[in-house]
Amino acid sequence: MNKKVLVIGYVWPEPNSSAAGSHMLSILRFFKKQHWQVEFASPAQKTEHMVDLTTEGVSTKEINLNCASFDEYIQAYSPDIVMFDRFMMEEQFGWRVDTYAPNALKILDTEDLQCLRNARHDAHKAKREFSHLDLMSDIAKREIAAILRSDVSLIISEHEMGLLDSVFKVDASLLHHLPFMVDLDAIPTESPCFSQRAHFMTIGNFRHAPNWDAVLYLQEIWPLIRKQIPDAQLHIYGSYPPPKATALNNPKTGFLIKGWADDALDVMRNSRVCLSPLRFGAGIKGKLLEAMITQTPCVTTHIGAEGMHGDLPWHGAIADTVGEFAEKAIELYQSETHFTQAQRAGNALLTHFYDQNKLQQTLLDKINDTIHNLQTHRTNNFTGQMLKHHTMRSTKYMAQWIEAKNKP
Repeated sequence: MNKKVLVIGYVWPEPNSSAAGSHMLSILRFFKKQHWQVEFASPAQKTEHMVDLTTEGVSTKEINLNCASFDEYIQAYSPDIVMFDRFMMEEQFGWRVDTYAPNALKILDTEDLQCLRNARHDAHKAKREFSHLDLMSDIAKREIAAILRSDVSLIISEHEMGLLDSVFKVDASLLHHLPFMVDLDAIPTESPCFSQRAHFMTIGNFRHAPNWDAVLYLQEIWPLIRKQIPDAQLHIYGSYPPPKATALNNPKTGFLIKGWADDALDVMRNSRVCLSPLRFGAGIKGKLLEAMITQTPCVTTHIGAEGMHGDLPWHGAIADTVGEFAEKAIELYQSETHFTQAQRAGNALLTHFYDQNKLQQTLLDKINDTIHNLQTHRTNNFTGQMLKHHTMRSTKYMAQWIEAKNKP
C-alpha cells in the first residue's frame, strides 16, 4: 500500500551541520524508497543550512505550537504513519495525533537519549563521575513517557538500547535499534594514502555542547602533540562558530578554527587523523562514522566510541586522559602500520554495523509488523495507554489554555 507519512521535526534537517540532520535525511529517503508520500512539518525557524527537502521529493509544512490549525491540517493530510523528531515533538503533538489521526502508527525518532546526554553533562560540570542515579531526572521522566506512549521508538545506540532495558524496563517490542544507515556501494574504493594526507582535524556543530567542550579539551591535548610533531596543524571545522571559538584560532601553534566546511567528507578524507575527545554526550557520533567512510583513523574517548563498535576493534584508538590521548594520536599520525590497521578496522565496522540495505529491511519489517498488529500491540502496552490517559490530558489542557490566551 502507498502509505502517507508525516514527520514532525524539532528542527529543519541540516545534514551538513549535524549527525542528527544526516540521520533524519536517511530516514526520509528510506520512506521515499518505499514509494510512500512523505511530508515534513516543523514549528522551528528555518535556517541557512537546512536542506531543500523538495529535491528529495518530500513536501514541507510550517506548523504552529499550541494551535488548533494543526488539528485541521492532520485531518486533511490523514497520515498512515506519524514520526516525531525527539520526544519534545511527541509531547507537543502526540495527543493531537491520537485525537485526529488515531489509527496512524506513531514512531518516535529519539536521535539520542536526551536524558543520558543531559545527565552526563551535569556530572561533567560538577566534576564528578556519572552514575545511573543521574538518569532519574525530570527529563528522563518526560522522555521515557514519550517512548511508552509511542508505538515504536528508534534508538540509535546499542548502549542506549541496554539502558532502556536494564534501567527503565521498557518492553523490547516498543524499541527498534537503528544506527546510521550507510550506502556501502557508494563509498569510494580508494582514498588518499598515508603519505598523501597531512594534519589532524576535528569537526562538529559548535552549538552542540559536547563539541564545544571537545574543542576546549583539545586546548590541553594539542600542545603535547605539537611538541612531538612541530609541523602538524589541527584544523577545527563546524557550523555556527561563536566569537569565543574563533578567538582560539592561533596560526603560531597550528590550532586553526576553520568553521563551516562546504564538504565535510572532503576535508576529512585529506586529513591523516581525526581527533574527537568527547567527555559527555549520548547516541552515536556522525563524525566518527564519516571518519570510517573516508578511511581516516580516529582517536576518541570511550564515550565517543560508545555503541559504535561492539566487540570489534576500533578504527584508531580510544583514550580518556590527556596524556594517553596525545600519545595515541601521535602514534597513528607517525606510524603507517597503525594507520593501515585502523583503516581495515573501520571497513569491518561499516560492513558489520552500518549496512544500509540490512538496516532498511529490518526497519521496514518492524513497521509493517507493527501496523499489521497495531491494536494488539497497543493493548499490550498498558503503561503507554495509562500515560496517555493522565499525563497527556495535562499537556492537552495546557496547550488549549495557551491557545485561548493567544486569541485576540
